[in-house]
Amino acid sequence: MTSTSALPDAEFTRRTQPYRRELLAHCYRMLGSIHDAEDLVQETYLRAWRSFDTFEGRSSMRTWLYRIATNVCLTALGHHGRRVLPSGLGAPGADPSAPPVAVAAEVRWLQPLPDTLVTPESADPAGVAVARDSLRLALIACLQHLNGRQRAVLLLRDVLGMPAAEVADLLDTSTAAVKSTLQRARARLAEVATAAEQAVPPSDPGQRALLEEYLIAFRRADPAALERLLHRDAVLEMPPSGTWFAGKRTCVDYLARQVLGAPGEWLLFPAAANGQLAAVAYRQENGCGYRAFGVAVLTTTKDSIIRITAFGDPGLVPAFGFPPTLG
Repeated sequence: MTSTSALPDAEFTRRTQPYRRELLAHCYRMLGSIHDAEDLVQETYLRAWRSFDTFEGRSSMRTWLYRIATNVCLTALGHHGRRVLPSGLGAPGADPSAPPVAVAAEVRWLQPLPDTLVTPESADPAGVAVARDSLRLALIACLQHLNGRQRAVLLLRDVLGMPAAEVADLLDTSTAAVKSTLQRARARLAEVATAAEQAVPPSDPGQRALLEEYLIAFRRADPAALERLLHRDAVLEMPPSGTWFAGKRTCVDYLARQVLGAPGEWLLFPAAANGQLAAVAYRQENGCGYRAFGVAVLTTTKDSIIRITAFGDPGLVPAFGFPPTLG
């Protein structure tokens, strides 16, 4: 027999659980970190659970949860600076043989987000496309240039499509203030936005073939194969190093000199992050097993790779469903 005390918890789960994926995506867009986003979604649900019996239904359950999540994110942003990528810190490197550029310990890096954690459970192609396009790494990097309030308004209005009056109520402000903040956020985003990327779905057969060629090139330590895959204006950046390079020739020279090593030194596996192609990378350790290295997110055109953002953080690998080591 079910106890009556368990009923509120069951009802809370039934009514709130369907929004967990989209709330994770929202917190990630706000914070630029998968780890922070997961923590803040947990905080959101804890606060919602504690006050569930006071929810009066004056707004939808979804809006109520977004109110809590957005305010939790704004509080977190008040304690931390923006997250960055190496290309946001200075000019590209010119010497592929130079040692990596060290950065200050307080620099906080942008992190990738596994598609599997936020892709809508429904098979609705439109919903999947919206989720993918609003999570692209270039957009998340640009959002870091907005203050917390601007990010919140821009995401609630332009990504989630909430009416201005609803956003105003959610943020405890006026509709006029929401409209003004949105105008400033859009203008600022236009100032920092890079050239528009060609949004090719990672599920496209041509994209899957492109990713497979990339994985094989690394496994074989084949710089010539990578050169064939890279766009002439390719960019390579590798947080937590401040080093980054621009131009196919320089990127390939760096990879050949300092990264690829011998055939078999790397094992890469296909993944998807931020609505883009990605690869989970392992590097051979002491000539035997492999240890997680991190995750590379690829920005692509229809037939080439125009940007490789290689996050050298083993702690990201478990979020993509992979173990920390391979035998």
